[in-house]
Amino acid sequence: MASWPRAVLWDMDGTVVDTEPYWIDAEHDLAAAHGGTWSDEHALALVGNDLLESGRYMAEHAGIALEPAEIVEELLDRVVVRVAERVPWCPGARELLAELAEAGIPCALVTMSYRRFVEPVLDALPAGTFDVVVTGDTVTHGKPHPEPYLKAARLLDLAPSDCLAIEDSGTGARSAEAAGCRVLAVPNHVPIPEGPGRVIREGGLAGVGLSDLASLAHG
Repeated sequence: MASWPRAVLWDMDGTVVDTEPYWIDAEHDLAAAHGGTWSDEHALALVGNDLLESGRYMAEHAGIALEPAEIVEELLDRVVVRVAERVPWCPGARELLAELAEAGIPCALVTMSYRRFVEPVLDALPAGTFDVVVTGDTVTHGKPHPEPYLKAARLLDLAPSDCLAIEDSGTGARSAEAAGCRVLAVPNHVPIPEGPGRVIREGGLAGVGLSDLASLAHG
């Protein structure tokens, strides 16, 4: 037990659930509905970002006459419906969460999605899977700022250096590292460059267990 991280802090989109295709489809649909244009290249540039920052980016690059907050709410309306219909789990995520729960290792969800989008995912997991939930609408500064991970560690009453973060984007990895966490980076839709404090594992979380986290947490 002493060799394992004292807590695991999880990103959600692209790490626990593979919702990025839902977001990309919603962005294309929103742009078309308002007479604008969008591309997959622009969509992938938003992976891991704070939602309002993504709204600002889309307002600038999609050519639509909506405020960033309006873009965010309309995107959420579209994506929440799809997640409620089917939660697209990332392979290995639920299995690792179950192992951590059995071992008594606390977990936090640290996502830039808003609470109303997170609720269907939480409802589909066993009660108490996450001891702490930090969402994008509960922080002042989103990823890559360290605030989301600092808040999660504080709510767990742990030092960030005691925590291992699991992230699928460079934006999220920078946030966790800036907070002082070690990072297990599992690229999904976008590549993650090498960086201090991070271990990159291609192929996602399938087959990753507690013994793997022990070694990854210590580099």
